[in-house]
Amino acid sequence: MSEQEEVEKKEVQNEENTEINEIQQKQQELDELNDRYKRILAEFENHKKRSQKERELLYNSILGDIIEVILPILDNLENAAKVETTDENYKKGIELVLKQFRDVLKTKGVEEIKALGETFDPELHEAVSSVQDDTKGEKEIVQEYRKGYKLGHKIIRHSMVVVAN
Repeated sequence: MSEQEEVEKKEVQNEENTEINEIQQKQQELDELNDRYKRILAEFENHKKRSQKERELLYNSILGDIIEVILPILDNLENAAKVETTDENYKKGIELVLKQFRDVLKTKGVEEIKALGETFDPELHEAVSSVQDDTKGEKEIVQEYRKGYKLGHKIIRHSMVVVAN
């Protein structure tokens, strides 16, 4: 091989090495951009999930506050339904409104906290009195002064109860 051919061969090898280096550089840039894209996409998905959760918490908080304010109305409707009257149509009307009220609360996820006959739970019940009764179990609820309600796992209002023993 002549000197000329060797120089040309080295130039070709240098060009190939330069091209390989450029390709490796471009591949590295592509990998970095791809990694950045995946991270941004993951951050965006996490943001969407976090925002959805925050909206749900805010909605449930607002709903709980509204329901807490209108529960005394439900109490009064229940008391009105218990009152004896000779006007059966009036009594039936009160009962229908009461049923409609309860149905609306149920569709929004509001549940009544069970109390009578249950074991006292300070997270669900508020004891306002206690009585000694040998026929009842320890910490058994024997009377309920005011019904309690919860929305999901959040207590809107504790039950006011009388506890035995």
